[in-house]
Amino acid sequence: MRFADDFTMGFEYQEDAQRFLAELRERFAKFGLELHPDKTRLIEFGRFAATNQQARGLGKPDTFDFLGFTHICARMRDGRFWVRRITVAKRMRAKLREVKDQLKRRRHQPIPEQGRWLASVVRGYRAYYAVPGNRAAVATFRTQLTRLWHKALERRSQRTRISWARMNRLETRWLPPARVVHPFPDVRFRVRTQGRSPVR
Repeated sequence: MRFADDFTMGFEYQEDAQRFLAELRERFAKFGLELHPDKTRLIEFGRFAATNQQARGLGKPDTFDFLGFTHICARMRDGRFWVRRITVAKRMRAKLREVKDQLKRRRHQPIPEQGRWLASVVRGYRAYYAVPGNRAAVATFRTQLTRLWHKALERRSQRTRISWARMNRLETRWLPPARVVHPFPDVRFRVRTQGRSPVR
């Protein structure tokens, strides 16, 4: 799977993965390029990774970051394997810093105007990160954003004090709830034609 200059490759057999990595390094070297040593890893990942790791007496399978998500080998409640994706922590911190800087500039705008802007921020964040298994991270982002908004409102004046009871009302009024908005991939890709036959 590729996005710009970042990509992941999946292999059924470890020998294939090792051979591909060696040949890729050679191919890059022909053009005076090299793979980033901190971003290039060969890891065991998939539905058998946890079992294999336990058999070797090792811990949990490795995770990897890609497109803003940390990908984790996980199990559903019924025991089926699934790739759980959670927001990369540093991505969330960076976005919250960006919101904090913007709130400083917007501090003296009317509350409804601030609320509409913050609502668009939450909707945008949710549109990308609100995937199955990541609701807690979306809720954390919304909570932290509310705290930043509270701090910004209190700094509008030395005499201004915004109680948390009022802040909770503002949060409920303006900020969309933290909920999963994307289905599981098998649901999203279960496309049918007009004749109701599945697209494979």
